[in-house]
Amino acid sequence: MADNTKILTAKRLTQEAFALFGDVIAVDEHNQHFPINQGYTTRHNNLAQVDVLGDGAQGIISIFRSTPLSLPVKISMMERHPLGSQAFIPLSKLPYLVVVAPKGELDLSKVELFFAQSHQGVNYHTGTWHHFCLALDDVSDFLVVDRQGEGKNCDEVVLNDSDAFTLVFEHLHSLS
Repeated sequence: MADNTKILTAKRLTQEAFALFGDVIAVDEHNQHFPINQGYTTRHNNLAQVDVLGDGAQGIISIFRSTPLSLPVKISMMERHPLGSQAFIPLSKLPYLVVVAPKGELDLSKVELFFAQSHQGVNYHTGTWHHFCLALDDVSDFLVVDRQGEGKNCDEVVLNDSDAFTLVFEHLHSLS
């Protein structure tokens, strides 16, 4: 079996850095925000648009419970959702990893790694390639907003041994 160690440097998850892949869901001073509920609540408005394509499609909310993978993490599959966006909002106080590649044909040379903090969620644009949620440290729950309905909305690519790669990451917590 070939040792395909792919060295990815984790980037700080910011809206600008992640814009090609989707939206960062987080309270930020730059968000559109305004007081509601007699001033006791601030609404940070329209942080991400939910895409659902197809007749009879609807947006749904689920909770995914993710178990951390053994280190080092071997990336042997990627997936995308061609009929709708998919948002992950962490419910724990733990950071997690986001592995993505641009929509279109899967190009493993364009895979990127992001270090997400517990106050940040992500909304993958329709068709963005991603690995499933990569919890760190402990089992983590995520609130997930995505599509249900007719049509195949999950394309998975299982990478053969020559394409699969191992994530090497250092200094993640320095990105906190």
